[in-house]
Amino acid sequence: MDVPAPVLVGVGGALGAVLRFAVGELVQTEGYPASTLVVNVPGSFALAALTFAGVGDDAMLLFGTGACGAFTTFSSFSVDVVGLVENERFGEAAFHALGNLAGAGIAIGLAWLLVA
Repeated sequence: MDVPAPVLVGVGGALGAVLRFAVGELVQTEGYPASTLVVNVPGSFALAALTFAGVGDDAMLLFGTGACGAFTTFSSFSVDVVGLVENERFGEAAFHALGNLAGAGIAIGLAWLLVA
């Protein structure tokens, strides 16, 4: 039975969104958006691992586009950085931006080393 692509993405997206919510509940910090960093780095690793492993189209739609797409959160990352800058918390904004970007890059490199 062939599952339509939108269904695969939707089911994966629901899974990723629920996991993202759960992480947000577990990693609550006062004033610093730590949960965004906590999801973006492992989410980048997972997507890279799927990509480097060459998973099939259906698996990539379900887990890559759907689950990883909903779990990671570039839009929240962007809003977090702007919010920190607007509150003149420049050091935290820089740490958050660099932490997300460098952390994701390192996670992708690690996935490449382990999977490719």
